[in-house]
Amino acid sequence: MKTILATAAAAGVALSAPAMAFEPESDQTIKLMQADWTSMLVNTEILNIILSTYGYDVEKVIADDSARYPGFETGDLTMAVETWQTTQDKAFNASVGTGKVLDMGELGPHAREDWWYPAYMADLCPGLPNWEALKSCAEAFSAPETAPKGRYLGAPVSWGGFDEERIEALDLPFEVVHAGTDAAMFAELQSAYERKAPILLWVYTPHWAPSVFEGSFVEFPAYEEACYSDPAWGLNPDKAYDCGKPQGWIKKMAWAEGEKVWPCAYEILRNFTMDGDEVGNLVYKVDVEGQTVEDVAMAWATENEARWREWATCAAN
Repeated sequence: MKTILATAAAAGVALSAPAMAFEPESDQTIKLMQADWTSMLVNTEILNIILSTYGYDVEKVIADDSARYPGFETGDLTMAVETWQTTQDKAFNASVGTGKVLDMGELGPHAREDWWYPAYMADLCPGLPNWEALKSCAEAFSAPETAPKGRYLGAPVSWGGFDEERIEALDLPFEVVHAGTDAAMFAELQSAYERKAPILLWVYTPHWAPSVFEGSFVEFPAYEEACYSDPAWGLNPDKAYDCGKPQGWIKKMAWAEGEKVWPCAYEILRNFTMDGDEVGNLVYKVDVEGQTVEDVAMAWATENEARWREWATCAAN
């Protein structure tokens, strides 16, 4: 708590002290999963500020998105504020099914992430946003290292997403080139957009990019669970993943045994919610305006203190 309040003072803001009667249920460390996309970084830091203000010992632990589950099942990770149905639906539900991981409810925004192109590329690929148009205009999206095949800029490998499998199942003449980081992916989009250069890439919402740049998602065959699990489903009778990515929730998750240790902290996490536009605005402040994750999170916590205090009624009793 002292560290958080000192940081707030240095930044020229002030958070109120917690209710003096509240004492954390345990001095054990709550380990917050920290992944490599901006909204996760900001939301995790906000939760860090809130829990630290109430005196909890908190540590942020970097973990790969798709490889998080053993850590949560063993307690090496305690909480995560973002698990996206778009890429983690099956793995998340399987982990919750073990009884060792808790579904802590939805964060709030509706999630979508899939292939996206700027509006100016529509003239070079008639038929978009229908995915079948990509079969005849792949060269319009090519780069020297992929020509004559199109280049698809995918997310960091750890995010999953099955893009290579999707290309094979739908017989698309494209190659996937994975961005090293979330920031690098959107920096390349911004550069291409300013030059009207060819680009087709992984974009997700909530995020600032679809609001700032005019463009559209490619419309693949609609996702159904069988698309990923049953090759006989869909257009290709021999391959799975012949559809788009799922859309839906962003959920919070936690190590099940931890609720016995920190019941009030778990109540705070369950109550932690964000609006999609709000999340996009926070990401914009970091990615475009160049503010630090810590400064953006602290500013949000200061401006919304009354709101998150309501999430922590257990700490006021």
